[in-house]
Amino acid sequence: MPAIAVTRALSQFTFASEWLKPPVALLTRVYVAWVFFTSGWSSVTDWETTIALFEVEYKVPLLSPMTAAVLGTFAELVLPVFLALGLGGRAAAFGLFLVNLVAVISYPDLRVEGSEAALGWHYLWGFMLLMLTAYGPGFWSLDRWLERKRPEGQRWS
Repeated sequence: MPAIAVTRALSQFTFASEWLKPPVALLTRVYVAWVFFTSGWSSVTDWETTIALFEVEYKVPLLSPMTAAVLGTFAELVLPVFLALGLGGRAAAFGLFLVNLVAVISYPDLRVEGSEAALGWHYLWGFMLLMLTAYGPGFWSLDRWLERKRPEGQRWS
């Protein structure tokens, strides 16, 4: 009988904790969007420094420093808006995951002794973005709202 009681208690806990999914997904989206948007805003407000960093510090493979700066800044300003709204949430999350990955690969100072905390933040953001990519933006998102507005049996083209 104790196994039945434990199973019942776990089932009730699982059912009761379902209400956490929408706010946790929303908070995750907004937090990660804020991190990347503020980084992009910082890049735009001091563009000369941004260009200098891409020329000297960041070693983005296959792209010129100017192209990398423009694409990175554009992605950091546009994708977070979509992510926060939950509009194209999976694509926005995956796009920011790629931006984060390029940042980790391109900035060698993240991998030197003493930079473990900074690298840890990138791992955390990457994990959060992968979770949003895999599970979607959640119930409180424009994606979900649009999905409910779509006529039964129709697919987005």
